[in-house]
Amino acid sequence: MTHGAVEPASMTHGAPVAPRARRPVAPREDLLRGVWKENPVLVQVLGMCPTLAVTNSVANSIAMGLATLFVLVGSCVLVSGIRRWVPDQVRIATFVLIIATFVTVADMTLEAVAPAIHKSLGAFVPLIVVNCIILARAEAFASRQSVGRSALDALGMGFGFILTLLLMGTIREILGSGTLLGRSLFGPSYEPWVIMVLPPGGFLTLGALLLVVGWWRQRKAGRAVPVNEPACAPTVGKVA
Repeated sequence: MTHGAVEPASMTHGAPVAPRARRPVAPREDLLRGVWKENPVLVQVLGMCPTLAVTNSVANSIAMGLATLFVLVGSCVLVSGIRRWVPDQVRIATFVLIIATFVTVADMTLEAVAPAIHKSLGAFVPLIVVNCIILARAEAFASRQSVGRSALDALGMGFGFILTLLLMGTIREILGSGTLLGRSLFGPSYEPWVIMVLPPGGFLTLGALLLVVGWWRQRKAGRAVPVNEPACAPTVGKVA
């Protein structure tokens, strides 16, 4: 580069351009991100095992969602609090150990408070340890952000997970059993769709929800205002 010359990227009509400051993220954005914009199930397609396995009733969906929310918030807050003292070599092992501790607390609490629901959920409560949502938020967000932002992010992701499970559980229980929280809705004459409370019903319900969400996002993107083209476009093929 010639002595005294200034790079074009740093000048605009002879004046230096200051780097743009990042817009601070509002706490509301951290909280609401996981509910809809980055919903862990309907957008990121994570946590498929409990989503498909335990949503055959509303009660099971609520219990699994609350247990996952407790583990998610507790582990993310603790990971964020100790992130500066955890060596990179044992980072993932430490996260798994923290998650397993909170899962044990949730499992024992659920067994003491609601033994019938705990029995129906079976091994899926201990399997929260390997839930991709929890480990992904701990690694991608909590290990890099403050405790406050990590708590809000975990709450948003947890509520988004609960809403998805509750929606699927409601659809499957109503169609598959004709009940809602164990109470009959249509009387003895109703012929239930047995497939909806079986494993294929989980795939059908989730596929329908993903289809609706994909259609809605595509429609919303189509209604976005297009960027205006520059007024003076270069002439193609013109010889100077």
